Amino acid sequence: MSIFGSRKIPHYLVPIHPDNVPSKDWVILLEAGTIVGPSNEKIRIARTMQERKVVKKYDMFGGVQHYLVVDDYDPRIHALYFCPQLYKHDNDRKLVPLEGEEIGRLIANALEGGIKERRPWYEPSEKLPGQPAITTPLLDEYDTHVVDMPNRMADAA
Repeated sequence: MSIFGSRKIPHYLVPIHPDNVPSKDWVILLEAGTIVGPSNEKIRIARTMQERKVVKKYDMFGGVQHYLVVDDYDPRIHALYFCPQLYKHDNDRKLVPLEGEEIGRLIANALEGGIKERRPWYEPSEKLPGQPAITTPLLDEYDTHVVDMPNRMADAA
């Protein structure tokens, strides 16, 4: 073992940008490649949360990396997204905040075309896939972004 060898980071620690540490944005954990059978959905919302636990790890040169603690996180099937609080108009044209599940559904619908089809199982001798399950790139910054509500969500509102 080398003195300069990298320490293995536990799988439940997800690296995040330092700007996301103090924010109160929604954390949306999406899961792809686990739905089997006749279903038109390829992505499932595994978890939504606003409360979070962040851990700092320091390297030997004084650099710091922030990690979000996400229990049961698996990089083969999960993708993590941050989203600010979103609003929609109700029947009286008043703005009402969307819940985490609704925000997750909007993100999942936007990403559904970029899901890479793969087997839901793998042999123990196989290495981890080289690409993540969700490969659709998102824009880094939005001035304004309008998302159409899926029919199921629009009918429920």
